[in-house]
Amino acid sequence: MSKNLKRGIIAGAIVLIGFIFYSMTAGFNNEAVTLQENAKTAWSNVESSYQRRNDLIGNLVKTVQGAADFERKTLTEVIEARAKATSVNVDAGNLSPEKIAAFGEAQSGLSSALSRLLVSVERYPDLKANQNFLNLQAQLEGTENRINVARNRYNEAVGNYNILIRKFPNKLFAGMFGFDPMTRYEAEAGAENAPDVDFNFN
Repeated sequence: MSKNLKRGIIAGAIVLIGFIFYSMTAGFNNEAVTLQENAKTAWSNVESSYQRRNDLIGNLVKTVQGAADFERKTLTEVIEARAKATSVNVDAGNLSPEKIAAFGEAQSGLSSALSRLLVSVERYPDLKANQNFLNLQAQLEGTENRINVARNRYNEAVGNYNILIRKFPNKLFAGMFGFDPMTRYEAEAGAENAPDVDFNFN
């Protein structure tokens, strides 16, 4: 076998190995980017669902404020919890465990305050019969369900991404390209369910 032929075979082998490596890394990179962006979009949908709830609670508070003798302390707690919840936002590009935990804690505080408010309404027949109030209650109930769905979809998207970057040899490529595991949404114990509130007063 001539030296030129040997060199050609070696060069061909190097090119082939390089092409295979490029194909593997490019394929991994593209899939990881897609799954990461899907997870970020899913997080944005979580925040959007919570924002809808915050907006509805604002309208609910205005309706309740019309009841002159309604418990001001309960109402104030909701207003303060809502202000805290709306002030905690998490950038989809920086979903750190600490930031997601802070977001969840703020939303949980608002859920608790809202539960106390709705229970207090039981003592106000006129308020319970207010059509605007009843409509807002129904919308809140639907929004709580949407929040749960959005959180589940976010966790599923994160799971798909994390599985991809942890598989071998993807794990090696993930380190090379800076793909770090993403954090799932983990609410406080019991918070995976909608607040335990009877939205249908009799």
